[in-house]
Amino acid sequence: MENAVVENGVCSAEITSGGRDVWSNKVSESSSVDHLVVMVHGILGRATDWKFAAELFVQMFPDKIIVHCSERNVATLTLDGIDVMGERLAKEVVELIHRNPSLRKISFVAHSVGGLVARYAIGKLYRPPMKENGDMSSSECEEERRGTIYGLEASNFITVATPHLGSRGSKQVPFLFGVSAFEKAASCLVHCIFGRTGRHLFLTDDVEGKSPLLQRMVEDNDECLFMSALCSFHRRVVYSNVSYDNFVGWATSSIRCDSELPRWEKFVNCKYPHIVYEEYCKACPKLGENIFNKLEDELVTGLSCASWEKVDVSFHKSWQRFAAHSVIQAKGGSKHKEGVDVIRHMLDKFLL
Repeated sequence: MENAVVENGVCSAEITSGGRDVWSNKVSESSSVDHLVVMVHGILGRATDWKFAAELFVQMFPDKIIVHCSERNVATLTLDGIDVMGERLAKEVVELIHRNPSLRKISFVAHSVGGLVARYAIGKLYRPPMKENGDMSSSECEEERRGTIYGLEASNFITVATPHLGSRGSKQVPFLFGVSAFEKAASCLVHCIFGRTGRHLFLTDDVEGKSPLLQRMVEDNDECLFMSALCSFHRRVVYSNVSYDNFVGWATSSIRCDSELPRWEKFVNCKYPHIVYEEYCKACPKLGENIFNKLEDELVTGLSCASWEKVDVSFHKSWQRFAAHSVIQAKGGSKHKEGVDVIRHMLDKFLL
């Protein structure tokens, strides 16, 4: 590829349609690269937010993957709404697949709002499995009958500090301090700052007889087979900050009700010092528990139809703790180096 930059055995180049591709410079092994990893940035972000992690991925799996850091929704384009951004990302992925015909598998790694954008995009890209008689199967969340993501095997769907339950619930946006008056005011004014995306996050987009977008995204419907798409992945993983993330609360990023948040203080992990708790949650639709926020509970219940690996992270002893929302993705590399062990954990668990 022209204008590629080579550093530490890793090639990277901006592509004309937007975004940045990262791959190994080991040409002799390039023929075995069949796994596309799409990295999606958060609100007001850009492709370089994932630069450090993307290079680590390629160094770890030089002969297996190519990483694409999306930039179709750069900067203020992230204010256009989760659905609009999801459509753009879906088109970007289709172009990537057509440009790389050797691809057989696909994974997503997304930060913050990018995780919601990726969930919408895979709904658009999902292709149901075929029955033996050639008909499309019904949309059931069964691991033995998986669909594909635009013809590719779905491997890992990983989100990092993503507000899966939105930002409206109590303490879902920590810098509002859980004060109900502040949270109500934010719900009314957020669209002035964050546009349609803000309405989607605060679940105030229930207009024209439609339920909020995030509510529609926890089920299969006429719009998209959102949950079937999510269930098509072999792994679904959420990385969440337990504290000091001023933008995304622990419950919303870990897909839990407040009563389900674990005690993590005594958990010790010598290999990954900032990983403070891990659990595997089997697919299990739950009855409502949060009588004060039925909508939030519907989101938890809907997403619980799929199994999840939940990884809780804490930077409470780090001098960078107040930047936890960025540190958890090791944004900027050396600038947020405390988050490197989180990326290492992601790599060690990654399914090729």
